[in-house]
Amino acid sequence: MKIKKNNSIIFTAGLALFGAVIIFIAANSGNKIANNTGNKNGEVNVVVSILPQIEFVKSVGKDKVSVSAMIPPGFSPTTYEPSVEQLKKLSVADLYIRIGHIPFEKAQMKKLASLNPKMKVIDSSKGIEIYKGDPHIWLSPRLAKIQVENICQALVEIDPVNKDFYEKNKNDYLIKLDNLDLKLRDAFSEMKGKKILVFHPAFGYLARDYGFEQIAIEIEGKEPSAENLARIIDTAKKENIKTVFVQKQFSQKSAKAIAQQIGGIVVPLDPLAKNYVENLRRIGENISSKRIQ
Repeated sequence: MKIKKNNSIIFTAGLALFGAVIIFIAANSGNKIANNTGNKNGEVNVVVSILPQIEFVKSVGKDKVSVSAMIPPGFSPTTYEPSVEQLKKLSVADLYIRIGHIPFEKAQMKKLASLNPKMKVIDSSKGIEIYKGDPHIWLSPRLAKIQVENICQALVEIDPVNKDFYEKNKNDYLIKLDNLDLKLRDAFSEMKGKKILVFHPAFGYLARDYGFEQIAIEIEGKEPSAENLARIIDTAKKENIKTVFVQKQFSQKSAKAIAQQIGGIVVPLDPLAKNYVENLRRIGENISSKRIQ
């Protein structure tokens, strides 16, 4: 009986929160219509799922857009629940840009869209073939280019008057992504056929694009069994792998245990950092230089 009571309280609180957000939306809907956007300064008000998308959107829209991300720094797209303040921002957004297939979107997107029926929702993964069920499409500069094209198209549809502005900015940013691709090709030039050891399997597209392979400790969100752990350690020793790459959003317990067994080190990487181009360049340097140290 006690458990049922607690569940009832949680459910009631959830309804109250949802109701408060709905009231907020109703109170602000008139302002949104009057301004033609959700932002009082006339900017296109954009919400994205993860931090790297902010750079994509701002590089195309610059001062004609405002952008916020649903998943803040340090949180995992697998388990994050949006806050009240984020839901309020969402309620006045003009555009929501999905990254595509991350667990957060699969779990939350219908609810988020229902909070703001006038908000346009686009999927930036349109035109991208998902590889082995991997949702981390932003970790490939080549696929990021497709996402940026989709973002530009969405901004033009909402704000056609500034089409030339968006198109020019998009083309400038695509050049930056091409340059990043060249730098990563150079960084990974000696890693063809090599393997890296990662805790979370975030680098499938990066590995595919540049010819190496990732071995993941975590499988479908679960810690490895004793048998799998032994197999991973054995593979690492055979491949002379001395580094376990981890994300700060996940536990490092298993990674540290494996690093100790192979006489190696744990190196943090952040696939969700906001400064996309610089961060991915740094990831490339870290992986290529520290794989066998």
